[in-house]
Amino acid sequence: MEKIALIPAYEPDEKLITLVQELKENKYNIVVVDDGSGKKYRKIFDECKKYAKVISYAENKGKGHALKTGFSYVKDNFKEYVVITLDSDGQHTVKDANNLYEYSKNNKETLILGKRIRNKSVPLRSKLGNGITRMVFNLVSKADIYDTQTGLRAFSYKLMDYMLAQDGERFEYEMNMLLNANNNNINIKEVEIETIYINENKGSHFNTIKDSYKIYKEIIKFSLSSITSFVVDYLMFTLFVILLKNIILSNIFARIISATVNYNLNKKLVFKSKNKSVVKYFLLAVAILILNTLILTGFKKLSINIFVAKILTEVILFIVSFIVQKIYIFRSDKNEKV
Repeated sequence: MEKIALIPAYEPDEKLITLVQELKENKYNIVVVDDGSGKKYRKIFDECKKYAKVISYAENKGKGHALKTGFSYVKDNFKEYVVITLDSDGQHTVKDANNLYEYSKNNKETLILGKRIRNKSVPLRSKLGNGITRMVFNLVSKADIYDTQTGLRAFSYKLMDYMLAQDGERFEYEMNMLLNANNNNINIKEVEIETIYINENKGSHFNTIKDSYKIYKEIIKFSLSSITSFVVDYLMFTLFVILLKNIILSNIFARIISATVNYNLNKKLVFKSKNKSVVKYFLLAVAILILNTLILTGFKKLSINIFVAKILTEVILFIVSFIVQKIYIFRSDKNEKV
């Protein structure tokens, strides 16, 4: 199969030219996407044109957009191939790219990730970012992936339609690629690669606040929705306990009201789903209600204050609810199996 190297590049330095030259020596078809770097960087891209197809546009649109632009070009111009994505800053070696190519060539329906090995050279900023992202990813997905932020990835033409269907224009695109893989029966395999951080990764264009929000915005919005629903549930629970003097009935009535609020918030604002999900959500709500009541009753038997127990119960069920809603109930129409 054809070996395709795809490099999204924004304001690169001469290391991009060195990388492209080495890839060419290893018989890669190379696609470089100039993500609106501007006139200042024209000489670098002009030099790359000696070895690669260079696609340029004037405005910076983000890494996700650049990747999908390159993917579209590959799909239109090649038939059977393996695409390897690399960063433009010299963090990935051609040796590791070759290794991923061999894995992908023999596993055509698997997404191969270059797993950076932890060592002392990793900057603190990257350690924290990778650790937090890994924790959040493992929280909301079924996959156990160590290096969720690696830019060195490989896949065959079999997965191209899936890659083009994923949402996201900036760094969140690469996370969506992983989050939705399980829903599409796509396996993910990690292959260890060399860990290289140049100048403590200061050349990264990752905006800590803006891009982190884009990556985590779904779980942030889900958290806010859950907090709103919890407030409604807690207030209703307190009111019904005072009026009915019955914990179980109070919990049931409060859950019915808060579940209605939660369903509408999640469907319209969090997951923005058009799926007919009322029945699935109802079944989840019933299951959560049963678990909620059982856990609450258990805390009562342990002589824990009932209002404290209510908070602990909601925290326990938060994770379960998010995972089920994300994967099964409000599953995006775009993520149907390709």
